[in-house]
Amino acid sequence: MDWEMFARQLATMARDLLAQESVGDTLERITRSATALVEGCDAAGILILHGERVETLAPTDQLVVDSDRLQERLREGPCFDAAHRSGGERIFRIADFNAAQPRWPAYVPQARQLGLGSMMGFLLYTEEEDLGALNVYSRRPGAFTEAGETAGWLLASHAAVAFSSARTHAQMELALATRHAIGEAIGILMGSRRLSEEQAFDVLRRYSQQHNIKLRDVARRVNEQGAL
Repeated sequence: MDWEMFARQLATMARDLLAQESVGDTLERITRSATALVEGCDAAGILILHGERVETLAPTDQLVVDSDRLQERLREGPCFDAAHRSGGERIFRIADFNAAQPRWPAYVPQARQLGLGSMMGFLLYTEEEDLGALNVYSRRPGAFTEAGETAGWLLASHAAVAFSSARTHAQMELALATRHAIGEAIGILMGSRRLSEEQAFDVLRRYSQQHNIKLRDVARRVNEQGAL
């Protein structure tokens, strides 16, 4: 592997990740980069867990989605373990789906039927949080070398930082938009009902609680309809 060229490509990717406009764009750039930079990679995706429910983000191929659904149903598999941070490990690898894998006895033979030959899973994490797993797949057994594993790990390290940054930025934008919407709704209620600011906010809050609707959605309703 030409590590000098890889370093240049990785640097370019890192800059591109920070230039993406949304979390979705960032994740798609990550998985496209995995297929381009990890030798032997035919498909890639990001798996995150909501309790025991699996969500597949930015898959480059239906194969990724099928593998994740299989692991969700069986409650086992390398990507599932990577997202769980099982045993404290950060890299999970199946070199050959034709060989016996005692660790995942149900997943491996069924995944082989999907057309998988080999795969690797990398934990996406920062010092503050675990974000899921970046998973790369090949239809060929033995496709990933030690150099490929190193490349995948370096990619995952950059990807985790970019993913976390993009998500934080999106959360901040949502918080600002929510605060603006609530302020607008309070103004409408103050004018239409002759309420104080505190009273108007209390109307929104009580409506939110009584109807089990998020406060920002209540505010949006007021802004769109002029009233509750």
